[in-house]
Amino acid sequence: MTLKTRSWVKKRVKITGTGKIKLSKAWKRHLLSDKSKKSKGRNKYGLIVSNTETKKIKQQLPHM
Repeated sequence: MTLKTRSWVKKRVKITGTGKIKLSKAWKRHLLSDKSKKSKGRNKYGLIVSNTETKKIKQQLPHM
């Protein structure tokens, strides 16, 4: 039986060089003129996932 990769994970997740998992933050797609510069700046770089969540996500990415 082959292991399948979850489609939602491969579309939304990047793996860094050190093996950490990075997600993009929400609220940065549209209606940006109503948001403050401070809130847009906080969203800039993405989010590093915690170790417990990393284990769950790596199980859903068997080929990466």
